Amino acid sequence: MKILVYPHAMEIGGSQLNAIELAAAVRDLGHEVAVIAEPGPLVERVISLGLEHLPLDAGRRRPSPATVRLLRRLIAERGYDVVHGYEWPPGIEAFYAAGRRAAAVCTVMSMSVAPFIPASLPLVVGTHELSERTAIGRPGPVHLIEPPIDVDANAPGHPADGFRARFALDEDHFDVVVVGRLVQELKLEGVLTAVDVVGELGRELPIRLVIVGDGPARPAVEARAARVNAALGRRGVVLTGRLDDPRPAYAAASVALAMGGSALRALAFARPLIVQGERGFFELLTPESCGRFLKQGWYGLGDGNGAVRLATILRELVAHPERGAELGAYGRDLVAARFGLRRAARVQEQIYRDALAWRSPARELASTAGRVLSYKLRRRYGRLRGTAARDDFNAVAGSVQGSLSRPVGSR
Repeated sequence: MKILVYPHAMEIGGSQLNAIELAAAVRDLGHEVAVIAEPGPLVERVISLGLEHLPLDAGRRRPSPATVRLLRRLIAERGYDVVHGYEWPPGIEAFYAAGRRAAAVCTVMSMSVAPFIPASLPLVVGTHELSERTAIGRPGPVHLIEPPIDVDANAPGHPADGFRARFALDEDHFDVVVVGRLVQELKLEGVLTAVDVVGELGRELPIRLVIVGDGPARPAVEARAARVNAALGRRGVVLTGRLDDPRPAYAAASVALAMGGSALRALAFARPLIVQGERGFFELLTPESCGRFLKQGWYGLGDGNGAVRLATILRELVAHPERGAELGAYGRDLVAARFGLRRAARVQEQIYRDALAWRSPARELASTAGRVLSYKLRRRYGRLRGTAARDDFNAVAGSVQGSLSRPVGSR
């Protein structure tokens, strides 16, 4: 098969890393695979994996008729069998471009599916719970691929000395490591709680929070970290900024604080994991709590007592390092057995074959366009009022009910 993979962005993030690494793994099964994407840090990753990168204009509208025309031309000239969009704008553009010449597939690696994604478009989601919920009343195929991890490239023993030296991180501290985009939606609340908790515990324990990432919420995090560090009289919170290769940060962690794909990546390094969610959700991954995350995804909603919960977990891990090592080994075994990239590539390959045998009804073209236009008008109105979220489908459940549910990539 000839496959064109279209990530929703090329900044460091779980959905787009999954798209690129899975594209390379499918290529290794004997298919011709290219990646079409805007400029960004992950273009280097595409090239390093030996995949062809086809450029897109970073300033284009999302979704864009011009992008649809470009995809149609590529299908005609290069003979692509499948166009695979990640998140809703690329998915809808792939749907309109494919026509009868190719198959379109859409992957949503977040907590919900935009209601205007065509009901007949073959869809891939990342959790059992979302798969079951989305399949109700949906005529098109719904497939499950849990976030895949390259367990060879992400593994215990990865060098961390250079990372420690670069950011002056001595090994005398218990390092809580967070890797991810610093944005208001999903992330900021939990990161700020972690800053405050480490500030309190740091008065009596050699604990340090290392935050790896960048984004629009960084000034808020820096301001809170500066207050904590001033009170402690030391660097209890360290912000490194974005790392194009965050593997040394995972390798340097005493414990990882993460959600989604970042949570699984941390487990691949045999690090204990505290799953972060919203509304004060923090839960240590254990054999007892694992089933919950396998069903609902690596995320959760709490009861608002996050600081107390996180402090209790961290105290236990600092006091009992052998417990952390035990849980790290458990997590590594779990990822290797269930979330390996090669296994996911074989599932993806079959999804493409199934998509080639499936065709969406033409009547959805007009109805989808109308629903997307309505959504975009509501977004524009929200921006004028200052109420629109950057990652609107990643807002806390309940704040965007009804016509707006929950993924990423809605800029």
